Amino acid sequence: MCNYLNEVNSPEDIKKLNIDEMEELAEEIRQFLINSISKTGGHLASNLGVVELTLALHKVFDSPKDKLIWDVGHQSYVHKIVTGRKDEFATLRQLNGLSGFPKENESDHDIFDTGHSSTSISVGLGIACARDIKREDFNVVSVIGDGSITGGMALEAINHLGYLNKKMIIILNDNEMSIDKNVGGMSRYLSSIIRNAKANQVKDQIEKILSMTKTGNFIYKTADKFKDGIISKFTPQDCDLFESFGIKYYGPIDGHNIKELIDILNKAKNKKGPVLLHVITEKGKGYEFAEHAPDKYHGVSKFNIEQGLKASTKESISSHVGKKLVSMADEDDKIVAITAAMPSGTGLNTFAISYPYRYYDVGIAEQHATTFAAGLAKEGMKPYFAVYSSFLQRGYDQVIHDVSITKKNVTFLIDRAGLVGNDGETHHGVFDLSYLNIVPNLIVMAPKDIKELDLMMELSAETDGPVAIRYPRGNSYYIDKGSYENIKVGTYEVLEEGNDVLVLAIGNMVEKALNSREILLKDNINPTIVNARFLKPMDEDLLHELLKKHSKVITIEDNVISGGFGSRINKFVVDNNYNVKVENIGIPDKYVEHGNVDQLFETVGMSDEQIANRIKNLLLEG
Repeated sequence: MCNYLNEVNSPEDIKKLNIDEMEELAEEIRQFLINSISKTGGHLASNLGVVELTLALHKVFDSPKDKLIWDVGHQSYVHKIVTGRKDEFATLRQLNGLSGFPKENESDHDIFDTGHSSTSISVGLGIACARDIKREDFNVVSVIGDGSITGGMALEAINHLGYLNKKMIIILNDNEMSIDKNVGGMSRYLSSIIRNAKANQVKDQIEKILSMTKTGNFIYKTADKFKDGIISKFTPQDCDLFESFGIKYYGPIDGHNIKELIDILNKAKNKKGPVLLHVITEKGKGYEFAEHAPDKYHGVSKFNIEQGLKASTKESISSHVGKKLVSMADEDDKIVAITAAMPSGTGLNTFAISYPYRYYDVGIAEQHATTFAAGLAKEGMKPYFAVYSSFLQRGYDQVIHDVSITKKNVTFLIDRAGLVGNDGETHHGVFDLSYLNIVPNLIVMAPKDIKELDLMMELSAETDGPVAIRYPRGNSYYIDKGSYENIKVGTYEVLEEGNDVLVLAIGNMVEKALNSREILLKDNINPTIVNARFLKPMDEDLLHELLKKHSKVITIEDNVISGGFGSRINKFVVDNNYNVKVENIGIPDKYVEHGNVDQLFETVGMSDEQIANRIKNLLLEG
């Protein structure tokens, strides 16, 4: 048996293969993915589902001249393999290794950096317009999932594309899954098309019949409206949505039939205007465990191929949050939970089971989720929107305009705050303290551990106005320091009394501050450690008291150094004319790459030892 994978080092090698050889290559790639990702972790199910589609794209199009744009990008591993990077897969998502997403600086075949959903059609349309301005000749293909196409940005781009009528292809990769099961009207719409697949095939047959005679060919080429009128008499109305935007629809198409894919891609390639190909794929195809539980095999850590993923014996912070919210809802029938297509990732899957009529999955729509929450709050409900820090950025205007101006009782449970690890730049939640810091009327807090997180969630239910609680990715942890009594808004706590330097730490950086203190005690340096659990409002009374006792201050946050917690302390010091020296420790003014969290803290100078050394150096400066 030939090993075609060893012979594939560029898209040109794909073009030399016939259909049978490509089918063998597809199976080799699947086995390669399973073997490789089992050792490194990564996005498995989504990549197993797009093997044939990716091979067909590289067979028909000439990358990188033709632009292949991957929405989100977690399904781009096969693309990376056939564009000369298979030998680097041992470094996938590792520090200084291959990214889990498309990267322009990694390969000319990666047309655009992606990581968040619903962007590929906008990018593709921009590239297509630039192409036409420059009178160049190449194809633009945007691949987008059935979950991502529900995002408002994607629908805005489709509307614009139909209006401009640019030559461009959209590949709608429909596996009826994004990470969790898709929801909403668009999902039902796409499902209805699949149910009527045979009837939709009539459309192609009519086009073929029309093209067989001179009269029919004339109609086909010159009388689009008449032709579409004839076709609409014989086909269901399910595909009318895209065509009403002015985008030619073909589908559904078997996303695992290479010959069918090649044929339809060649057909789309020769169309003058915008085309949408509705491709049906199976997420996790070729690996039994992933086929049966594609949501669990979306993003995986290392695993045993024969046994599959083992259930973790440790409780994640996200899961803890979900259970806590259920217990709060047991006592308060006004509590409502909202997710933007991430029930499992945010821990709200338990709430969905316990209180299905007070749980809403809005799909990939953070803007809508935020304003939807404001509407619920307007009528006296207590909505909790659980969302990743980097995804809340997409609803920022709504946080300001719809929630904070009128002080709506909305609580944002901001998951994955700080450095998150292997997903890299697009997923690190290192901007939230800065972008929330400037929003009036918003209370922002970050717990030192899960017990304090419980107290903050309880506090949020009794607080008037908007609240944000940020917490990191990872397993639940308890540091057993300080008080665990009810928290008052805007209060800090002193965890360790010292006399050499004042250390103000927020959120999970409290644990790092305490660890650094243990290192410093060996050198007879005894810092005061404060759990500064509120970004805003600040504990001004305690700060006045402490700043009168200390001439050196360190702030620690897992947020960009500009505009966040440290900046807030700096302003307080200046506004009150304190003659103290302040040093801010946080994420430098640059994007942090992928790698495990401990490695990343080392690279940005924030390991326990590095923080201790920064404190020593501050003291040595006199």
